[in-house]
Amino acid sequence: MKAKIKTNTIIKRVVDAVLTALLLFLMAFQVTGDVLHEWLGIGLTALLIVHNILNRKWYGAVFKGKYNLYRIVMTSVNTLLLVSIALTALTGMAMSGHAVPFLYGFIGVMTARSMHLAMSYWSFILMGIHIGLHIKAAVAKLNGKQLLAFRISFTAVSGIGCWLLLKSGIVNYIFFKSHFAFLDYTKAKWLVIIENLAMLIFCVFVGFTGAELSQKGRDKK
Repeated sequence: MKAKIKTNTIIKRVVDAVLTALLLFLMAFQVTGDVLHEWLGIGLTALLIVHNILNRKWYGAVFKGKYNLYRIVMTSVNTLLLVSIALTALTGMAMSGHAVPFLYGFIGVMTARSMHLAMSYWSFILMGIHIGLHIKAAVAKLNGKQLLAFRISFTAVSGIGCWLLLKSGIVNYIFFKSHFAFLDYTKAKWLVIIENLAMLIFCVFVGFTGAELSQKGRDKK
């Protein structure tokens, strides 16, 4: 029984790691190009279905038990993440010229383009927050010096990620102020991925901080 639980945990962690890697490359259109971007999107969608099947017990518990602040935050983020990813996938398919061209235009292309841009970045942000809400338990295992080193490095990288996120114009994208992403195709491909990772870490930091604050509120009760 313990071996089965350990195996399931390993599978979940591998799926989570691959999902994160796919997300980073999906948000780097100037690295992947049009064709690979579409197929990575199909792969991410398929893997997310697997992810949700592996975590199906969470859905069965949604309407059970009491809701403290942390659980409200977690459930809200998970729900918004599912909606944003579903809309990202649907609007992406509506513009597909390679992976699923037979679905092209089932949503008006300009509408799909604007929504795909906004929802993809919302998915990116919410995915980071989702990760941050979960890593609180893992960080609790660190000792004093390890925890201090983690917090210093985590905060420093998150600060850089916040600056990059604001600089990139993502705020305009998520509020439908732009129909197109303005990408720098002259930038080194490895740097694009590193910058995306820094921005994702900032979103993780937001989720991690949210977990700490909401759990403190629970503890006080």
